[in-house]
Amino acid sequence: MISAYAREHGLVLTQEKVDDHTNEIMALPDVLKRLTLAGAIVSIDAMGCQKEIAQQSKEQGGEYVLSLKGNQGKLAQEAEHHFECAERDQFVLLDHETHTTVDGGHGRVETRRYDIIGDAGWLDPKNQWGGLAAIGRVVSKREEKCSGVKGTETRYYILSKRLTAAEFAETSRSHWGIENSLHWVLDVAFNEDACRVYAGHAAENFVILRHIALGLLKQGTRIKRGIKTRRKAAGWDEGYLLELLKGDFHA
Repeated sequence: MISAYAREHGLVLTQEKVDDHTNEIMALPDVLKRLTLAGAIVSIDAMGCQKEIAQQSKEQGGEYVLSLKGNQGKLAQEAEHHFECAERDQFVLLDHETHTTVDGGHGRVETRRYDIIGDAGWLDPKNQWGGLAAIGRVVSKREEKCSGVKGTETRYYILSKRLTAAEFAETSRSHWGIENSLHWVLDVAFNEDACRVYAGHAAENFVILRHIALGLLKQGTRIKRGIKTRRKAAGWDEGYLLELLKGDFHA
């Protein structure tokens, strides 16, 4: 299943079941067609870094931030090489901005540096990417407090809009909100991974019901507890259940 997730509202807007004899890339255009993208930024991981997806996002009025990896080998190498040359030769890029964040938790400290370089149209002279405007890089350095083990990960992105480094940081981080705010919650609060419903359209239908239920539970904040507790409360308290079903979230 492919889901379109609105991070600011915590809602699944639409979803598409991937056919047995195809893959996620083939289903992405249908998901995007159902969305109003004007004023929105579409972020997709490396699987969705395709020229057709970028073009469609722009044609529907949106912007894109796409993770760049080996599936776009030449473009990824050129973006990486551009950043490496800037650091190696220590020249100043006129349209280069940096933003750094430091996070601590779960027994580790993670420092992330976000670099954004505008004026990147030279990477797409034939405009095959729907107006590629900037390239971004995220360098994450992680250190485990107890063991002292350190690690570094570098990721590259292409953007259709010249964001500030801080905006790029927010967009990059928020992309992974679908993992923490949707997939992880569905597994923990709804025990989705343990579901063994597969026959016919049952699995797809159950996913739709879970998404609807999760959206309602997130909006119904009268009970200041986690989703799992709110779900139980809806089963115990018919008044609270009716509040959720009616959308009477401020009662």
